[in-house]
Amino acid sequence: MPESPIPALTPEQMSRVDRIMVDDLGVEVLQLMELAGQAVAAWARERFLGGDAQGKRVLVLAGSGGNGGDGMVAARLLHTWGTQAAVWLSHDPNALPVDGAAAHQLRSLKALALPIHPPLDLDQDDTPDLPGADVIIDALLGFGLSGPPSGAAARLIAAANAHHAPVLAVDLPSGLDARTGIPYDPCIHAEATLTLALPKTGLTGPAARSVVGELAVADIGIPPAVYARVGVSVGTLYSGRSIVRVEE
Repeated sequence: MPESPIPALTPEQMSRVDRIMVDDLGVEVLQLMELAGQAVAAWARERFLGGDAQGKRVLVLAGSGGNGGDGMVAARLLHTWGTQAAVWLSHDPNALPVDGAAAHQLRSLKALALPIHPPLDLDQDDTPDLPGADVIIDALLGFGLSGPPSGAAARLIAAANAHHAPVLAVDLPSGLDARTGIPYDPCIHAEATLTLALPKTGLTGPAARSVVGELAVADIGIPPAVYARVGVSVGTLYSGRSIVRVEE
């Protein structure tokens, strides 16, 4: 992808932005997660479900961190919009911190009786056989990844890549190094990626081109003044719309 006029953040800058939002502005993680999940659900509906979620089938692959929480919010909203949504976890749900954001989202899904598949449902050696779907939402791993995916996350990545349905990656394809843009093995091959707040530096690099697909960026309510504190100017990026395609 050629250089984009939309600025990009390193993982360290994004982490600092998150801290400023929570520590200085008092915006809770759950608030940011709701906005992120709303954007993912809306983009999945527009980009992959023909603008109408009713009766469509959606699989959400969810990790234990913020990306997983974003994906679970998207699953909940898509469910309310009429989809047949199911969530496949890469982790033992009982191991999540009870007061954490991901556990909070999981409790909401359970209350709605959404199908939830823990890693115990996965074969420990083979690639799991995921059911049919109109779109797969990859919310397994985020910008904190520092090495190749392993365990259930790796098996779910392989299953998504082998599936016939297109994949929408949340923030960045699971298995992609957010700083360098170099894909680990395995790495999600997405048809589209909806990155949150601003693109991460690796997304716009040439090495990421084969796994990112169509790239768009979603507003999750970060004020321009917060970006300015990490040395980035966003200008009027979101003045006209909350999701912006990153031109190739």
